[in-house]
Amino acid sequence: MTTETSLNHSMNNAIKHYSSMFFLPSFRKSLILLIFICVGLIGVSTIALFPTIEGLAYSLLLGVILFFSTLFLDYLMSNVFLKNDPIYVLRRSLALSLFCWIIWFGFLIFGLILGILFENSIWLRLVFLGFAAVLTFRVVVFLSTSSVGILNRLISSFIHPFLHVIIFLVFWERIAGSFSFQFLPFLVGSSIVAFFSATLFIFLLDRMGQKNYNVHAIPLFRAFMLNWVVGLNAPFEKFLEKLGKNELIEVMILKFDSLKTKAAIIVPFVHPGPFKNIGSSLLPSQLKNNFEKEFNCDACVPLGILGHELDLASQAQNKKIIKYVVDASDFATSANRASPFVKISIDSVTASCQIFGKTAFLSFTLAPETTEDLPQELGSFVREEAKKLGIDCCIVVNAHNSITDKTEIDVSLKALKHVALKSLRKAFSLPHYPFEIGIKTVFPKEFTLRDGLGPGGITSLIVNVAEQKTAYVVIDGNNMISGLREEIILQLKSKGVHEAEIFTTDTHAVSAVVLGHRGYHPVGEAMDKKTLFNYIMSATETAVSNLEPCRSGCTQIFIPEVRVIGEERLHSLSTLVDSALQRAKKTVIPIFGFEGLFLILFLAFL
Repeated sequence: MTTETSLNHSMNNAIKHYSSMFFLPSFRKSLILLIFICVGLIGVSTIALFPTIEGLAYSLLLGVILFFSTLFLDYLMSNVFLKNDPIYVLRRSLALSLFCWIIWFGFLIFGLILGILFENSIWLRLVFLGFAAVLTFRVVVFLSTSSVGILNRLISSFIHPFLHVIIFLVFWERIAGSFSFQFLPFLVGSSIVAFFSATLFIFLLDRMGQKNYNVHAIPLFRAFMLNWVVGLNAPFEKFLEKLGKNELIEVMILKFDSLKTKAAIIVPFVHPGPFKNIGSSLLPSQLKNNFEKEFNCDACVPLGILGHELDLASQAQNKKIIKYVVDASDFATSANRASPFVKISIDSVTASCQIFGKTAFLSFTLAPETTEDLPQELGSFVREEAKKLGIDCCIVVNAHNSITDKTEIDVSLKALKHVALKSLRKAFSLPHYPFEIGIKTVFPKEFTLRDGLGPGGITSLIVNVAEQKTAYVVIDGNNMISGLREEIILQLKSKGVHEAEIFTTDTHAVSAVVLGHRGYHPVGEAMDKKTLFNYIMSATETAVSNLEPCRSGCTQIFIPEVRVIGEERLHSLSTLVDSALQRAKKTVIPIFGFEGLFLILFLAFL
């Protein structure tokens, strides 16, 4: 079984490959660079072949025509042939043309040098070789990344090179006095060779994915690109739905009522991944938002004890879970007493527990050491032990609140169980008292997904039992930098809170939106700490101010036939990118090297 660390690493590598392909300049920069290449490089350099006033005029005119024709064709493509392709808006079409002109200019400058040393006509031969190279490149790009019909993809591949090679031929005819009809067979033959070379290259990559992973690599690449570039989740989720399996999903709901519903802690046994807006990555914030709208209160969604083996396959599955939770949450609450908050720490393991009636809420952290996903066996053990004490409902969560550069967790399952039992038994043995609940959610406008904060914001839930105020702070992020938990707890205690624990939802909505060795920013890594502390304190102070006596209740629901995608499958899909890249490196030289050699020999005989 792959670890979450290795899975995150493979996903991050995949994102780096995709992002590098679409690391594009702005529209304004593309225009400036296009003018520079067409007029400043191609146009001006061509003067060296014909160093006359007439040559100067025609060369500069050539550069101007190439620039405006490129701009016109890109506008035409993005608004006609690629109109229904969300990737190829004018900016990206223009950036692609810019890269094509860089390729073509390499041939032109080489032809210019040979033309000056030997004879001018060599330059024209290199123009045609550049035509074939650019055509091959465009066929590969459009067939592998565009989602429009095949005819429109082919038109978008061919129209640029053909129009511009004609412009070059007209320029040659005007300045050299010959139209060079002998190159027309090369124009037809090189087009056929370029098309078949490109399609062979794509076929071999696609076949590799089908053979090794039972997934077509090119459609997967296209679906991933649609998500990375324009945020479309449906194409990639079709793969996850197809490769996934149905599971029975459990959700625990701890609700607090006064005259109406005051607050809720919802723990779905679903991992909020795999990344960005794919699958269940947004489930914590979506579940929170829908519950709050239905019951007009605040809620929080901490992480259960599980890993990537239970990522949902699509957002459609999110909606299914949300509907079940909302429908099941209108239950009566009756428990009006709770234990004080208990925290037990032994070595690097900390377990916190508080009991509401016959419901236990227990959490784990290894902070300041790395606290990543914990085994499901741990949660099952704690719940069984709670039953022996007469506790009907036991919610076990992973605080997921510390990450260091050390990715391995050294703590044994035995140690985790031992600390859990001590905290559970101590909380159970303490007197129970009436309790009050206060809650508040804030949405820091300064922090975004790129900073590591999801759309669920920061929720502070306050439990007041026998003058002991406990703060449960839940941040919609994927883990926290080591030491931040302890700083927040100190800040809270300085404001009159007696006990506290800090949680993250482990939302993967923040993953795959930035590059780096993790592929996301844990809470606090890219945030201004003072601003973060101010928001947490503000939410906590407001929650304390709205404390009121409450009753609690817990329910456990099971949702059938929920489509999930396991960790192994996710790992395979992510590593397919690296595998395809390695295959591309091995095949690119034989295929396109043979193409180039054939076309050079073809030109030599014309």
